[in-house]
Amino acid sequence: MKPEPIFASEASAARLLDMKPAEFRAQVQAGNLPRPVLIGPIERFDVDELCRVVRGDPVGGGMEW
Repeated sequence: MKPEPIFASEASAARLLDMKPAEFRAQVQAGNLPRPVLIGPIERFDVDELCRVVRGDPVGGGMEW
């Protein structure tokens, strides 16, 4: 069984939301999607948090509505 991603790169997170990377980046910069977290020097997006946003559930981490 293939493991489910916990964190995703910007390109992978954009694919998960069926967006182009530039569209995804614009939504993050606008505050409509959560910002990435740092894992050492690497930025990754919390897949569970992205799912909660899409469902309309409350999330933390600096969201601006």
